[in-house]
Amino acid sequence: MSKALYWFTDDLRLQDNLALNSTLYASNSIMFIYVLDDSLFSATNFDHVHLGKKRLTFIQQSLVDLSEQLQQLGYELYVLKGQSRTVLNQVIDQMGIEVVGCHQGAGYDERNTLLHVKSDNDTVRFIHQHNNLMFGPQQLEEKDLSGSFSKFRKKADKLTVSSPVEEVFSETLPLPLSIGDVLSTKYRFELVSAMHTCADLIEGGEKAAQKYLEEYFSTQSASSYKLTRNALDGKYNSTQFSPYLSVGNISPRQIINRLDMYERIHGVNDSTYWIRFELMWRDFFHHKAIQKGSSLFKFAGERGVRPLTTYYPQRFKRWCNGTTQFPLVNACMRELNETGFMSNRGRQIVASCLVNELQVDWRYGAAYFQQQLIDYDVASNWGNWQYIAGVGDDPRGGRHFNIEKQAQMYDPDGAFQRKWGNGDEQFDSDVDMVDWPVMGVKHGH
Repeated sequence: MSKALYWFTDDLRLQDNLALNSTLYASNSIMFIYVLDDSLFSATNFDHVHLGKKRLTFIQQSLVDLSEQLQQLGYELYVLKGQSRTVLNQVIDQMGIEVVGCHQGAGYDERNTLLHVKSDNDTVRFIHQHNNLMFGPQQLEEKDLSGSFSKFRKKADKLTVSSPVEEVFSETLPLPLSIGDVLSTKYRFELVSAMHTCADLIEGGEKAAQKYLEEYFSTQSASSYKLTRNALDGKYNSTQFSPYLSVGNISPRQIINRLDMYERIHGVNDSTYWIRFELMWRDFFHHKAIQKGSSLFKFAGERGVRPLTTYYPQRFKRWCNGTTQFPLVNACMRELNETGFMSNRGRQIVASCLVNELQVDWRYGAAYFQQQLIDYDVASNWGNWQYIAGVGDDPRGGRHFNIEKQAQMYDPDGAFQRKWGNGDEQFDSDVDMVDWPVMGVKHGH
């Protein structure tokens, strides 16, 4: 039993938090910190920052909620800003920390930071577990991840999802540790509590996540999910659990547990299964991200086949701004820029457009999504972009969507395009038209 530090990352919740529970059991005094890394605010990610304003707002809302919950238990959440490795090393050293607990994420940079901090503090005990997966690594073999999603799915369909773990805050709690004044002053990041995202979107925080989970399953939406999931718009057409999952306000186990309850009352059908199916997709991308390491971000991916694309600044700028010659793509991108959110179908359409119609390097699109999305998830974002670009785990070698056909299928009356249109789809006079590709044969999808 010893002095402990719990380092929150993408697990901003108290319930069903395996690593947190284990750390509490291993300590007799504890402190809680969250570090906003300075590198997140530098435009070093294909000229984009790693953390955009809307996602930062969502994270801050989650931190305010977490801080309030901890305060009710007699603890303080220390939100610090700096270089993660430096901040953690100084806190561990100056506070005499003997145990460090944290979530084991899928991101390459995040995993590297943890490895560095562990190597810098070789006498400290580190407790790290996968907090945000349906299936733990011990449930899978390497061969289950050696191919496409279909292979993984066959195994995953037979696996049991663990029940959410009981929270331990109702038991005897470790004493609170207070951070030193010098550290607090040097690295302190002031949270702003009175912040709201776009009115159409959900607000960050574990309490908001639990409320929304109950709200969603109090409707009949889960029973028709497979029929509505490709809609470009509309509350409950998709589950919209992704923002909460991305920062760890909620775990996949909690969603599956609540889905099980729903199915016991309303029955099982293809739609309720499809919610499981898409959580499996998410798990697949997370396990693959851990396996791929840095190749998740490489132009040729793990397949080693370089796409026939490059970087065209004007084309990319128009795509980002929603001023291409494709009204549906423009509508989706304007929604993203204003709200920080876009439907799954919209993401596939605009990604296909950037790679296939505009012939732009997929990594720039992935980086722009990372900057703009509230629900950015390193594994799902970069994994899906690899999938579209044909350098990922898709045996068919990429995806090319017929944009006109997609508009007819998913926005037949043009309502979505009108909602997010600006009434002017003309090209600016200063654009060099040579920068645009010749439109060839359209591929159906």
